Amino acid sequence: MNPFLKSILIIIFSFGFGLKLKSAQPFITTEKSSDVIVLNEKSTNISLFVNQSIDKGILRAVNNLQTDFQKVTGETPNIINQISNSNSPLIIIGTIATNSIIDELIKQKKLNEKDLKGKREKYLIQNIKDFNGISDIIVIAGSDKRGTIYGIYEFSKQIGVSPWNYWADVPVKKSENLCFKKGIYTDNEPAVEYRGIFLNDEEPSLGGWARATFGGFNSKFYEKVFELVLRLKGNYVWPAMWGSAFYDDDPQNGVLANEMGIVMGTSHHEPMALAQQDWRRYIKKNNLPNVWDYSKNQKVLDEFWKTGIERSKNWEKIVTVGMRGDGDEAMGEGTNISLLENIVKNQRQIIEKTSDKKASQTPQLWALYKEVQDYYDAGMRVPDDVTLLFCDDNWGNVRKLPDLSKPLHKGGYGMYYHFDYVGGPRNSKWINISPIQRVWEQMNLTYEHKVDKIWIVNVGDLKPMEFPISFFLDMAWNPKQFNAQNLLEYTEKWASEQFGERYSKDIAKILNTYPKFNRRVTAEMLNSKTYSLENYNEFETVKNEYKNLSLDAYRIYNQLPKAYQDAYFQLILYPVDAMSNLYDMYFSVAKNQELFSKKDIRANDFADQVKKDFEYDAFLSNRYNNEISGGKWKHMMDQTHIGYTYWQQPDKNVMPIVDYVSKDEVLKNRVFKEKDGYISIEAEHFAKKNNSDKIEWQIIPDFGKTLSGVTTFPQNISPKQNENISLEYEVDFTSTGEFEVQLLLAPTLNFNSNKGLRYEISFDNEKPQIVNFNGHYRGELEGWQAEHIIKSKTKHKISKTGKHTLRFRVLDAGIVLEKILINTGGLKDSYLGAPESEF
Repeated sequence: MNPFLKSILIIIFSFGFGLKLKSAQPFITTEKSSDVIVLNEKSTNISLFVNQSIDKGILRAVNNLQTDFQKVTGETPNIINQISNSNSPLIIIGTIATNSIIDELIKQKKLNEKDLKGKREKYLIQNIKDFNGISDIIVIAGSDKRGTIYGIYEFSKQIGVSPWNYWADVPVKKSENLCFKKGIYTDNEPAVEYRGIFLNDEEPSLGGWARATFGGFNSKFYEKVFELVLRLKGNYVWPAMWGSAFYDDDPQNGVLANEMGIVMGTSHHEPMALAQQDWRRYIKKNNLPNVWDYSKNQKVLDEFWKTGIERSKNWEKIVTVGMRGDGDEAMGEGTNISLLENIVKNQRQIIEKTSDKKASQTPQLWALYKEVQDYYDAGMRVPDDVTLLFCDDNWGNVRKLPDLSKPLHKGGYGMYYHFDYVGGPRNSKWINISPIQRVWEQMNLTYEHKVDKIWIVNVGDLKPMEFPISFFLDMAWNPKQFNAQNLLEYTEKWASEQFGERYSKDIAKILNTYPKFNRRVTAEMLNSKTYSLENYNEFETVKNEYKNLSLDAYRIYNQLPKAYQDAYFQLILYPVDAMSNLYDMYFSVAKNQELFSKKDIRANDFADQVKKDFEYDAFLSNRYNNEISGGKWKHMMDQTHIGYTYWQQPDKNVMPIVDYVSKDEVLKNRVFKEKDGYISIEAEHFAKKNNSDKIEWQIIPDFGKTLSGVTTFPQNISPKQNENISLEYEVDFTSTGEFEVQLLLAPTLNFNSNKGLRYEISFDNEKPQIVNFNGHYRGELEGWQAEHIIKSKTKHKISKTGKHTLRFRVLDAGIVLEKILINTGGLKDSYLGAPESEF
C-alpha cells in the first residue's frame, strides 16, 4: 500500500473523520458477562500486586487506588508483594525495564514489549490469562514511571473517582459490583512532552486557603496539587510565587515533587530554579544590596544562581534561563542583546559545572514574554537545546509562533498561556473567563505550528478554573482528538463524569455558556457604562440572558441529589449566580444614574437594589468560603472584583456610587410629555401641593389599581371656600385642540347626605370647572363597583404647545385621586389606563 494512503487511512480509522472524541475506551461495567472479570461483588475482594522495590511515586498512586476502591465499593483491596493461587481478582501494577513482574510478563509473551519499550509516559491496561496458576489477571503497565501512574489514575477515574474528588468535592460514584471488560486499553503517548499549570496571583484567595488548611504552601499543600495534576495526566508545575519560594518554604517540597513524578519549573521571570523570593532572602541573609542588574552585580548573581542549581540538581526540572527586571518588570532601557546572550551563556556554564553534566542534558527554556519577545525579534538567540517558550498576550491571544517556512529550532517550542492575569488594562483574577472554544482554537493553532514541547497555563488560584484546566491538559495529551464540532460533546462528557448522566446535557449547556458570557467583558472590567441602556435595549438584554442562565442553574441545583450540591455550587452555580448578580447590580447602577439625571424618584428604587446586589455578592462569597463542604474552602473566594479604579485590584470590594432623588427635586423637575396622543400621570407625581394649617395632602402607597392614591387629611374636614387645597401637575403638549381629561378616582360614594363630592380642575389661568362626580348616586350598582374606579371626565381647550400647569383642587374631604389621563387624540381603551408618560 502507498505509505501516504496508509497514513490517511490510519488517521481516518483512528479519529472517525474527526467527529468523535477519542480517549481510553470505557473498561469498567457493573454488568456481568462472559467477557468481563469481576473486580468486586459481595463474595469477592480484589488484590493489588506490586514489587517490593516499586518506585515510591508509583506506590503513592497505588495507595490512592486502594483508597479509591474503598470509596467506591466499601471494601479495601489488599496490597501484596507475592502472588498466590487464588480465585480472587488480581491487578498487577508495574513498569517495564525495572526488573519488575512486568518484565517477566513480557518475557512470557503475556504482554507485547513493543507496546511499551521506548515509549514516553504510555500505559497499558489489559487482561492476561494463565499466569502463576491464575486464570484471569488485569495488568496496569507503564513505559516509565509516569506512564504507570497515569494508568493507575485512569483506573481510578473509570471505577468512579473523579480527578476533582478533592479539589471540587465531586462525589464518588458508589458501586457494589464492578467488572473489567476484557481487552487492551491505552491513551498512547502524549503529544506534548511537558503539560502543566502555573499557580499565580495567588493572594489573597489560594494563599489564604493554603495557610488556613495546611499552614502555607508546604508539602502537604503540594501533595494535593501534584496528585490533581497527575490524575489529569499532566506532569509539569510552576509553583506559587507571590511571597513564596517553593524549595525554601518547605525543604520537602522538592523531594515530594521528584518522588511523585512532577517536573518542576519556575515562572518566566525566575531563572535558575530560584524564586524571586529566594533572591530577597539571599541578599538579606548575606547582607547584600538589592541590585538585580547583571551589568552591575554579576558576581553576586552568579553565586546566587549557582545555589538554585545545586539545590535541585538531583531532581527532574526545566530550568528557566535569561533574565527580566526585578519582580517581573521589564529590563532597563539600556539593556542590549549581547548582555542577555552573555547572561544565558554564563547560566549554562553554572548549570554544567554544578550538575557535572553537559548543559544540554538539563532541560531549559527561554520565555519570550512581553519585551523579551522583542529581543528575539531583534535577533537574540539561545543554544539549540534550549526550548523557546512563546507566550500569549496574557488574555489568551497567542502572540508569536514558529515560521514553518524556515528551519525549526532544535530545542523545540512551548506555549505559556493564561486563564488568569494581573496587569493592564485590568486584572482578571476572580472567575473563569476562558470558554474552551477559544482555548481550543488558539492552542490548536499553536500545535499546528509545531509547538509541542511545553504547554503551561497560568491558572491563578486553581479554583474556579477547574473545567478549563481539565480541557487544557486533555488537549495537551492529544490535540488531534478535538475539533470545532465536538467541543460540546467534551463538555457533556465532563459534566457526566462529575454529576452523572441524568442532568449532564443541561449542565453542559450552562458550562458551555457562562464562560462565553464572562469573556464578553470580565467582572473586573464590567461597569454601568459597559452596555448601552438606550440602543437596542442592550444592557437589559444581556442582564436577562445571565439571569435566565442563573435560573436554569438553580433549577438543576434543586433537582440534584444533595451529595452533589456542594460540587455543583463550586463548578456551576457560584460562577453563574455571582456573575449574574454583578450584571443585575451594574444594570441597576446604570438605571439609577439615568433616572437621577432626570430627578425621577424611581432612581431611589434602583439605588436600593444596588445595595442589595452588593450584599448578595458578599453573601455568595461567604457561602463559598465558610458554608459549603463543611467550611473546607475558607478564603478561596476572597478575591476582590468590585470597585476597580485602575488596573490593580482594590483592597476590598467597593459598592458603586448611587444617588438618591429627594422629594423636593422630584417636584421641581417633573414635566410629563405628550407622546402617542396622550399624557398619563400617576396621582402622587405632582409638581406642587398646596396645604393649609389644618388640611394636608398625603400619599397612600399601594392604594388602588396602579401606584397609589392621594387624598387630604384629616378626612372629616373639608376646605373652606377661600382655602386652596390643591395639587399641580406640569405637562408638555406637542399638539393643540380640545382635549378630554379623565380623573381616575377611588369609588368613594356620596356619604355626605347624598350631596356628593366636588373638585375643581383647570389648566393655567382658565376658569376652573367644578365637578360633582358622585352626587347622583342613590344606591344602584354601577360599573364603578365592578371596576373599583370612578372615571370623571372634563374637556379643556389648549391653544398653545409647550408647558402647561394642570390644577386639581378639592372642595370636599374624602376624594382619593389615583391617576390622570389626558387624551390628545391617541388614548386607547385600557382597564388600568395608559402607562405613565415620560417626564
